[in-house]
Amino acid sequence: MLILGIDPGLATVGIGIIESDAKEALRVIDYCTIETAKGNANADRLHEIANDLSSIIRKHHPSIAVIEKLYFETNQKTAMAVAEARGVILLTCANEGLSIIEPTPLELKVAVTGDGKADKRQMQNMINRMLGLDSLSDDVADALGLAIYGSLMHSSQVVLP
Repeated sequence: MLILGIDPGLATVGIGIIESDAKEALRVIDYCTIETAKGNANADRLHEIANDLSSIIRKHHPSIAVIEKLYFETNQKTAMAVAEARGVILLTCANEGLSIIEPTPLELKVAVTGDGKADKRQMQNMINRMLGLDSLSDDVADALGLAIYGSLMHSSQVVLP
């Protein structure tokens, strides 16, 4: 099964696609970022995210998308922009026929590291170890972590709180 992890943002969207086989082995298929220009109107940036994401979905044909739920953001302007991008991402995935899983940051951290208080470094170390990678950008690491979460949720041998 191919699983698409998406770390939402307006400037940068992290994308990670992994394959999970019947033995729960994980293999990285692809990863990238969708980057939009700060000088463009938000509507144009959201349109670019939707188009690029649709192209990625059509290229790889994942079964599910895992998109992190937003948490409280102190910067309201940033929170609104990310929420708008997340909405476009959800709609794009739904239009492409994907099942969607939406974990909270706490659920994601517990699933990947076993510690709901894990920091970014701990998350990246575990993701790198699980997937046999060296170094990733924050956005890509988060996206691959979300894809791992999707794999764990579809595994019959993993039980999470």
